[in-house]
Amino acid sequence: MSNSSWGLLALFLGVLLVTAWPLGIWLVRLYSGQLPGWMYKVEAPLYRLAGTSAGANMKWSQYALALLAFNAVGVLAVYALQRFQFWLPLNPAGMGNVSPDSAFNTAISFVANTNWQGYAGESTMSYLTQMLALAVQNFFSAATGISVVFALFRGFVARSTGVIGNFWVDVTRVTAWLLVPLSLVLALTLVGQGVIQNFDSYKEVATLETTSYQVPKNGADGQQLKDDKGNPIVEDMTSGTQTLAMGPVASQEAIKMLGTNGGGFFNANSAHPYENPTALSNMLQMLAIFLIPAALCFAFGRVVGDQRQGWAVLAAMTVMFVLAVVAITPAEQAGNPLLPPLGVDQSVSALQAGGNMEGKETRFGINASSLFAVITTAASCGAVNAMHDSFTPLGGMVPMVMMQLGEVVFGGVGTGLYGMLIFAILAVFIAGLMIGRTPEYLGKKIESHEMKLTSIAILVTPVVVLAGTAIAVMSGAGKIGVANPGAHGFSEILYAFTSAANNNGSAFAGLSANTPFYNTMLGLAMWLGRFGVIVPVLAIAGALARKKRLPVTAGTMPTHGPLFVMLLIGTVLLVGLLNYVPALALGPVVEHLMLWPGK
Repeated sequence: MSNSSWGLLALFLGVLLVTAWPLGIWLVRLYSGQLPGWMYKVEAPLYRLAGTSAGANMKWSQYALALLAFNAVGVLAVYALQRFQFWLPLNPAGMGNVSPDSAFNTAISFVANTNWQGYAGESTMSYLTQMLALAVQNFFSAATGISVVFALFRGFVARSTGVIGNFWVDVTRVTAWLLVPLSLVLALTLVGQGVIQNFDSYKEVATLETTSYQVPKNGADGQQLKDDKGNPIVEDMTSGTQTLAMGPVASQEAIKMLGTNGGGFFNANSAHPYENPTALSNMLQMLAIFLIPAALCFAFGRVVGDQRQGWAVLAAMTVMFVLAVVAITPAEQAGNPLLPPLGVDQSVSALQAGGNMEGKETRFGINASSLFAVITTAASCGAVNAMHDSFTPLGGMVPMVMMQLGEVVFGGVGTGLYGMLIFAILAVFIAGLMIGRTPEYLGKKIESHEMKLTSIAILVTPVVVLAGTAIAVMSGAGKIGVANPGAHGFSEILYAFTSAANNNGSAFAGLSANTPFYNTMLGLAMWLGRFGVIVPVLAIAGALARKKRLPVTAGTMPTHGPLFVMLLIGTVLLVGLLNYVPALALGPVVEHLMLWPGK
């Protein structure tokens, strides 16, 4: 890595640490309900509408049923808005109704915090659909993830109560007092950087390159007109116009990043100059993706009464994140070894960025594009400022691996931390087996029931990814969408199911996935990948809440030092990644070796 790459990484991590620390304190207050009095008055009518109260508590099964019902209603609402958008207001471009299979996929996608997009936003969705369906679910899906991690917190700190809080209270407070205020601030900042926010009709503008030409001039009867000398009369014309899509972009862009959603207003996502125009807006968006996941680590330490616990989890995430950046950046800086023999200059100079600039914006370059790719796939965001399909084989494998680890390296808002805590439970169980002692984590014994649920939570996603990929590569409907047969085509399919089941949403864009087959298969993968993990996590929270909290003794394994951090990293890498090694060998690894056919 170059000095500029290290400098950008250090700046990003430094600013992230400074901003996440105070936000973690506010998250603790949201979790515990220590809010100003006026906030309680604002909340009260919403709780009455839901038939509950701020002081009511739920068992894990009640919490899970409320969560599933809330998200099921969200799927129906988003589906309906897409299917009827042609007849609804705020549709200046006259967008037609979305097809049933695409509407099904998109509805599940945005409710599941995946935001997979098999369509081009500016040519498919009306302003109303973008705002009322997609942006609203950006808030609610993010709030759902944070609510689940709050419930898991209560499982660790509860003392034989068996209750884990109230879903309606958690989702309301997270939405109203965390996501909305942060999104408002970020949206206004992005507008200041040039991100658009309007309800204008699409604009027809002249491009810098125009072509002059002449066409015959016809009369009212359709016959060509001629002058007195019998010469055809012509009109001078110019070409070079372009339609520029408008819309309320900044408001959606803010929650897209803060909620680790990733669904872009435009098809080009954060590579589009109206979504991400400057180097500063790019840095702000990267920070927004990691802000809440990092702050939740600090909140976790405060909630369990030992801030070192939060630092240990954050350290494990950071080490894996830095390793990924160190892997992807040199791969992209090195470029494609097949191009220099053809006379293509990929060296760095004053006139060019050098390296593999295919699919990347020149205003961001390789360093910011590589860093963004790792951040967005580590955090289950899925927003992109470069096309991952154009990365080198090893460079493209890094985002894929970040997702395959289970989206626990910072991860989505809430989902990343509860995923990492599941791996922490597994790590202490393995350590307990090695020393012959009943494992404990944060004062709670980890027994067979918790381990069965942990196994389910960890294995659901790999099963969905590998089974879906196998079905796609064996069926004609799956293979017909592949534009690049061979190793890269396999990588595209593997990436798609990895992204869907891990609720990321980014894609290797060479796969034509807007078909009934892929819309249905990926929609099911997104639903199972989201709620197939959430339900066992809530069951674990309920099981832990019923247990007594044991005091720390001389035989208790410390879970806050460097040794535990390394154990946790090893558990994530071995258990999370080994499931995918054969599939990776058939895709990006083979493709990488094909770059050196003579070796």
